[in-house]
Amino acid sequence: SFVGSTPVAKKIYEVSAKNGKRVQSLGGAKNHLVVMPDANLNQAVDGIIGAAYGSAGERCMAVSVAVAVGNIADKLVEKIKIKAETLKVAPWTDENSEMGPVISGEHKKKIISYIESGIKQGAKLLLDGRNISIQGYENGFFVGPTLFDHVKSDMEIYTDEIFGPVLSVIRVSNFD
Repeated sequence: SFVGSTPVAKKIYEVSAKNGKRVQSLGGAKNHLVVMPDANLNQAVDGIIGAAYGSAGERCMAVSVAVAVGNIADKLVEKIKIKAETLKVAPWTDENSEMGPVISGEHKKKIISYIESGIKQGAKLLLDGRNISIQGYENGFFVGPTLFDHVKSDMEIYTDEIFGPVLSVIRVSNFD
């Protein structure tokens, strides 16, 4: 399994295919998680929460796109939002912390600019992590869980690697 730049992903896929090897090769560093209509919704949401918001979304294998197939989308999005709203964002010194800060002030600004881009491009912002404030850490690099719905594949929040706690939900009618 590979996640990284599109040119490298294509090369890995090409070489793997020539050698008869199976490969998951994701270019653009966008990991997708597909949720089928018959999925166990509670298990799916638990997995999505950890995969999208764990490590503040700053890991190469973080899930940044949930693909909701068929009629499961409304229930899925509702449950993700409810669960993400309960995540405790706090510094590492807080033993109850479930999500810490992002790596730098510069990166926080970059993530916020992507959130603003998603809004401008027409995605539906359901959970906004831009204005989180932690008492005693008001100047910290915290971005709360952010959730977009009705994301389209030509939006920057879909095409670019954000590397932060931003989850985009794409709705598709069927698995094909």
